Amino acid sequence: MKSDKLKLITSMVIFGTIGLLRRSIPCSSAVVALVRGFVGVAFLLLWRLAKGKRMNLSAIRKKLPLLILSGALIGFNWVCLFEAYGYTSVSVATVCYYMAPLFVILASPLVLKEKLTTKKGLCVLFAFGGMALCSGLGQEDGGDWRGVALALAAAAMYASVILLNKRTAEIDAEERTAVQLLSAALALLPYVLLKTGLPTASELTGKVILLLLLAGIVHTGFAYTLYFGSLGGVSAQSAALLSYIDPVVAILLSALLLHEKMSLATAIGAGTVILSAILSELGEDSKA
Repeated sequence: MKSDKLKLITSMVIFGTIGLLRRSIPCSSAVVALVRGFVGVAFLLLWRLAKGKRMNLSAIRKKLPLLILSGALIGFNWVCLFEAYGYTSVSVATVCYYMAPLFVILASPLVLKEKLTTKKGLCVLFAFGGMALCSGLGQEDGGDWRGVALALAAAAMYASVILLNKRTAEIDAEERTAVQLLSAALALLPYVLLKTGLPTASELTGKVILLLLLAGIVHTGFAYTLYFGSLGGVSAQSAALLSYIDPVVAILLSALLLHEKMSLATAIGAGTVILSAILSELGEDSKA
């Protein structure tokens, strides 16, 4: 459905802007992710309360194992990606992480019985190639194999979340997102406490708290509601391919707003990703 694809694209654009916000938050990435999870849950619960809606506990209970599993995978996905950056270059970690759409497209015929067309297959390969160009792969030392393994593990978890959410699409998007974000935050909490620690009171200025709330409400609660809410009406293959919009938006905004240097390879790569996403979806709605 066009509305579901619009929700998915919107969520990817929002996700792509969090890097700009992250630059102004003097906390570790793990702490930011943890706060995103808990603030996102609080926002969704308060939002439903304001609308006079109650949580459908009976529906949630039926799919609770899948919701907890997918939420925990989101949290562990964050952890693995953070750790990957410590062992390998950002470019190598990024390319490995964005193997996730390829994993989804290859797994969807087996797991979800979705037909893999030649066009979809070619588009995801071109999108992955474009992502490789965007990342600057090969322009710096890639680090050791542990970084690659961790990034690939994060990719596998991200792919699993997409596939698992296809099995919980009947649950209200806000309810589903709240349970998953709470599970993600709880999964991330031990890592933060043992590895990075919580921010000090001096670090939590009014500006920092405001930015953390913005990240939790807009970039997590709202964006993930759009994202998870879209998956029921979009094929796993389309969701996977359109997810490449996220890093491309981040790269383009860093060049336009932060004036970070964009190479010709990066520009070509970004264009390739966007063109691949557009071509993959042409004619899809008419077939639905």
